[in-house]
Amino acid sequence: MNELYERIDALCKQRGVTVTTMCKEAGVNRGNLSDLKMGRQSGLSKRNLEKLAAYFDVTPAYLMGWTGAVNDGEKKAPQPADRPEVTEEDIKFALFGGAGALTDEMYDEVKEFVKFVKMKHGQA
Repeated sequence: MNELYERIDALCKQRGVTVTTMCKEAGVNRGNLSDLKMGRQSGLSKRNLEKLAAYFDVTPAYLMGWTGAVNDGEKKAPQPADRPEVTEEDIKFALFGGAGALTDEMYDEVKEFVKFVKMKHGQA
């Protein structure tokens, strides 16, 4: 099962709603989450990530499990007990298809953009 889906599912359980209910309330197509769960897609669109982040009152980075990637004080995304922490290498792979395709400068730019978006939405 997809790690992003597992985090979303954990947030739903914390809130006491089903994934289906959350999708209706957040305005996200349930099929996208089913595809994510079944491995037919590996991520969500930026728009859907933003909708889910707003619904759960977290950042998209939080949903992606990017703990410590932008702000060491940022709350950690729920992780299943048997799952390891997400590393910077995992993030680089998710963003650019592999750490080798991403320079340190590019990664720093991504982190700065995330800070900008958080500040823009009052979450800095």
